[in-house]
Formats: sequence, C-alpha cells, structure tokens
Amino acid sequence: MPIFEYVCQECHHQFEAILYGKQKAECPKCHATKLEPQLSVFAVSAKGSSNTASPSGACGSCGDPRGPGACSLDDLD
Repeated sequence: MPIFEYVCQECHHQFEAILYGKQKAECPKCHATKLEPQLSVFAVSAKGSSNTASPSGACGSCGDPRGPGACSLDDLD
C-alpha cells in the first residue's frame, strides 16, 4: 500500500497520506485539497546490512566497493 507525501499549498503543512482506490488527499491541518506532491524516498534493507550505510557506499551484501548491487554486475556476461 503506497504512502504519498504532500505539502499543502494553503498552509504549507507537510504530511503523508495513505490513499485507498480513488481517494483524494486533503490537508489534515486546514482540510484544503490544493496539494503539492513530494518525491518520496524509501529504504531498502538487505540481510546483513546496517541502517547507517550510505547509498553510495559499499554493497551491503558482499562489501563490493562499487556500491549496492555491484556484486551482480559480473553476472551479466
């Protein structure tokens, strides 16, 4: 189930909303429907990785310094 992030264009309140089907979001503070959608970021966790790893750091699975997922790059031959 997706979580959407918005900024209200009326009161500038930032909030998240879980929407079902054709539901429309509304600001929980002022109830306005004039909203600016925000780019959402999400976290992906791999077995053995830590929450403190930076996205540009080593692969959390194998430690490959080329970054996350780099250990599978050699498998593309």
